Amino acid sequence: MFNKTAFTRWFFIAASVIIIGLILWNTLVFFNQLKDDERNKMQVWAAAQEELQKISITENNVSETATVVIQSNNTTPMILYNPEADTYNERNIPENKFNTPEKRKKLIEQFSSEYKPIKVYFEDELFQVIYYGNSPLINKLKYYPAVLILIILLIFLAIYLFYQTSKSAEQNKLWAGMAKETAHQIGTPLSSLVGWTEILKEETVNPEYVSEIEKDVDRLKTITERFSKIGSVPKLQEADLVVETQAAFDYLKSRSSKLIQFKLNVPNEPVPVMLNPQLFGWTIENLVKNGIDAMKGKGTITISIEKNSKKAHLRITDTGKGISKRKHKAVFVPGYTTKKRGWGLGLSLAKRIIETYHNGKIHVLNSTPGKGTTMQLTLRLQQSS
Repeated sequence: MFNKTAFTRWFFIAASVIIIGLILWNTLVFFNQLKDDERNKMQVWAAAQEELQKISITENNVSETATVVIQSNNTTPMILYNPEADTYNERNIPENKFNTPEKRKKLIEQFSSEYKPIKVYFEDELFQVIYYGNSPLINKLKYYPAVLILIILLIFLAIYLFYQTSKSAEQNKLWAGMAKETAHQIGTPLSSLVGWTEILKEETVNPEYVSEIEKDVDRLKTITERFSKIGSVPKLQEADLVVETQAAFDYLKSRSSKLIQFKLNVPNEPVPVMLNPQLFGWTIENLVKNGIDAMKGKGTITISIEKNSKKAHLRITDTGKGISKRKHKAVFVPGYTTKKRGWGLGLSLAKRIIETYHNGKIHVLNSTPGKGTTMQLTLRLQQSS
């Protein structure tokens, strides 16, 4: 199927490359033309020097034309070497760049690399050697292609960032819309389940069964509320990180395989932070389930909380296959997954919840392939008034 978007993108890239090529080619042609003009100008200047020397010796007079030509060149930097007297004179060169033999030698080498020195003869004897370099205009033009390429690259970068931002915004809107629609769709059968639960209470049904059904109904309500919050700014409230973590820990432990061992290491005193309980619980579940998947359903999950004077650190450690160091950031990219089944949204969603909504940090604290991974959440402590 013909993809118009791809064609447009490649057409734009090809057209841009061609335009850049034409600009650079014309700049090069213009630069070389200026170099030729500079060379021709210096040859005329050297001829004027020769003519002036000839007239001043043979006719004891001065050529006005030759003098005008010599005096008119006030841009080309040059060094005039007199072999007979072994002296050097400069024109259009700042004194501080010519006032030592080392600086003079360096300039002569530079000028010789830019233009072939002009030798002036009088009566078949070498009268003068002219070393000359690029005029200020040519020196400025020399950097024009590099500046032009830099500007074009910056324009491309701005376009790329704009495209990526727009694409990301569209994806966020899509996921938010899907989440809200999912919450809406779950709401209908959930209401029906609540009604059926009330009916079962009136029947001769084992109360334990009804209790378990009510727990799952409450769970569905929590999930529905979580999905409904996606795409909107959630309200944060002061809560005890220990209590909220304990609640998520107990729920996950009761509903996980007996092959998974759970360990909890938390402070005995409250750890007050600002959070949204529903979204925070969702984050813990995503991280724990990710660890269980990494352990292939068998191993140990350890949840611990540490704090300092300003921040609280929650760490979730598994004994799974680990993550290579070069993938520590990639695991939080939407769509990244190593599972055959999965959307790759769990960790990216956790990152969005913690960093965007809670102004915290989440990252891979450490991971060893074949031994396990530790994920760390960092939240700011609420200072007691």
